[in-house]
Order: sequence, then C-alpha cells, then structure tokens
Amino acid sequence: MRDDPADDPMTEEIAEPAAEYLPEMAREAATEAAPPDSAPPVIASDDSLELVAADVCGCTACKLSATRTNAVPGEGAPRPLVMVIGEGPGADEDATGRPFVGKAGQLLDKMLASIGLYRESNCYIANVIKCRPPGNRDPQPDETAACASFLARQIQLLQPRFILCAGRIAAQTLLNTSTPIGKLRGKFIDFKAGDTAIPFLPTYHPSALLRNEDLKRPAWEDLKLLRAAIEGQ
Repeated sequence: MRDDPADDPMTEEIAEPAAEYLPEMAREAATEAAPPDSAPPVIASDDSLELVAADVCGCTACKLSATRTNAVPGEGAPRPLVMVIGEGPGADEDATGRPFVGKAGQLLDKMLASIGLYRESNCYIANVIKCRPPGNRDPQPDETAACASFLARQIQLLQPRFILCAGRIAAQTLLNTSTPIGKLRGKFIDFKAGDTAIPFLPTYHPSALLRNEDLKRPAWEDLKLLRAAIEGQ
C-alpha cells in the first residue's frame, strides 16, 4: 500500500517548502570501495566551464554530432554543493540546449527542491553524453568515450562536494560496472576525480519514476541520505 501522497515529495503535487519534507534522519552514510582509479584529465590553467561548453558545441568526434539539433553541455552554479549527472539529452534538451528540461527534468527540479537544492544556486546539472542519441536509445561505447573528457573537465573545474548520479547508464558508465542500479543505489561510493574522492550517490533516473511509481519511495530515501550527508558535513 502506498504512503499518503502528503508524505511523498515526488508527486506532481509538490507545493510546500522543502523544510516541511525533511524528517529527522541519521547522520551516517554507507560507503563502498572506490571504483578503479583512472588518469585525471589534463586541465589547462586557463580552462573554464565556458571553454568546455564551446568545445562540446563544436565537437564532431562521434556520429551524434550529425543528428543533434543542439549539444547540451550543462548548466548551474559554478561552485556547486551537488553535481547531478544523468545519461544524456532527450528531445526537449536537444531542442533547447539545456539539460533536464522535459517532464523528467521538471520532476528532477522538484526532487532537488524538496531537499533545498536548485540549479540556479547550488547545483550543476550535466550528462555523461552531450548530444541526444536518435530515438533516445542507449548511448554506445564510442559515444560515451567521445564525451568522457568533457565531463571529466567539468567535474575537475566544479569540484562539487557531492555527486548525485541519476540512472543506470550514468552510474554504470562512471563506475565502470555492470551492477544494476537497484544494487548501486542507497549508499555513497567514493568517486575519484584526480586526487580528490567525491561522495557519489547513485539513484533512479526521474524518467524511471515517471514510468514506475514504486521507485519513488526508494528514490526519496536516497534524497534523504544526501540531505543528511550535506547537513552532517
């Protein structure tokens, strides 16, 4: 039996201030062994988010460049508390050049707002791949490889305090694993970005929540875990 909608912030009826959704929560987060180390990107001293965006928009390294309307570099606060990383752009994102602006993006904004996070002030939102795969198919290995340096540069430049990873493909790509998202979620993993280990929390993609309401409760538990970690630092 589902909980009363008033207790579930991830419904279409979210309207109350985020603080009213925040119950008492534990201050400790589970950890897991860090994924294998990888060589950090070479970041030029004059690199910037603007240069990354320009490089993304001019990139023709894979076949997605031939079918995109707009590349989608990412957007948000330049020194974010949380970086949200998803899979890739959909039709609305391809049309606008902005990440997470369709129905899934609107739900993501509500999810983040429920724990006091906003792309305008303390979040940065990006994707593993920067161009829409035709028909929203899964990105192919050569496509994720072509975009890998862009995301790595963004992480190094942003230095987020936490990473919230939305969805199976993004989590499996960044952690170099085939473990299902249902087994990855619910705990923090130390994600190595150069010499820094960033607390990395996988959760379900908002589009999955729109397809299956049973996933809303575990996704809310993940958000509470993130809120507790932020409050406990």
